[in-house]
Amino acid sequence: MTSTGDRAADITFRGVGVSYPGGVRGLQDIDLRIPAGEMVAVVGLSGAGKSTLVRTINGLVPITEGEIVVGDRHLPASRGRELRELRSEIGMVFQSFNLARRARVIDNVLMGRLHTAPTWRTLLGAWSRDDVELAMQALERVGIVDKAYVKAGNLSGGQQQRVAIARTLAQQPKIVLADEPVASLDPPTSHTVMRDLERINAELGITVVINLHFLDLARRYGRRLIGLRGGRIVFDGTGEEADEQVFADIYGRSLTGEDVLEARAQL
Repeated sequence: MTSTGDRAADITFRGVGVSYPGGVRGLQDIDLRIPAGEMVAVVGLSGAGKSTLVRTINGLVPITEGEIVVGDRHLPASRGRELRELRSEIGMVFQSFNLARRARVIDNVLMGRLHTAPTWRTLLGAWSRDDVELAMQALERVGIVDKAYVKAGNLSGGQQQRVAIARTLAQQPKIVLADEPVASLDPPTSHTVMRDLERINAELGITVVINLHFLDLARRYGRRLIGLRGGRIVFDGTGEEADEQVFADIYGRSLTGEDVLEARAQL
């Protein structure tokens, strides 16, 4: 799988806000630039706006104020075909994996090629040799190519998440968004998945934006941390700068075992 670094795109938030029905504010006054090829961890309490911020980048959550520019595409101006094209360039990894559990791993990964394949091929499962090769390379990159012809539902949670990452890689994205990708995984598996994302960023030059709750993971893998509180950015800096006082400012309280993956595993 070749590098996509030359295809990477900046992400810019300009005065972005999100309001939900009833007047609930999901995001407020977000001004932020994520340069192409950066790996960013977004941290904060539940309800702070982490998932909202990540999902605005591909339009899954519509913004109600300001604009987001991804490369040369503008949200909310993008509509219809332009929005579909934007989403084809942005891979998404979910907490719940979103796999077809009864389908083989290789077939799940090939779903990342839907935006390029003719409809007749997808309906018949008659994927091109190039698409299959790309899918196998993606599985090799996350270390589970040996599971290619196993049903996805027979895999462990960590393996299923790695299939989901491979599916995203097969899409050949400019950006990968990961929304709480390790929330349901044990510590060793969480580190495995995070190392996969770290390697994808470093080796392929793909921008990676990860929404995380666990602060030790955020500091370990996010070269840049964005701290949200009440829908606003309250910290933007490096993992080294994010000491316990910084996290207390983000969370509005002292840290607890629930905020640290290794400590939570012992509770």
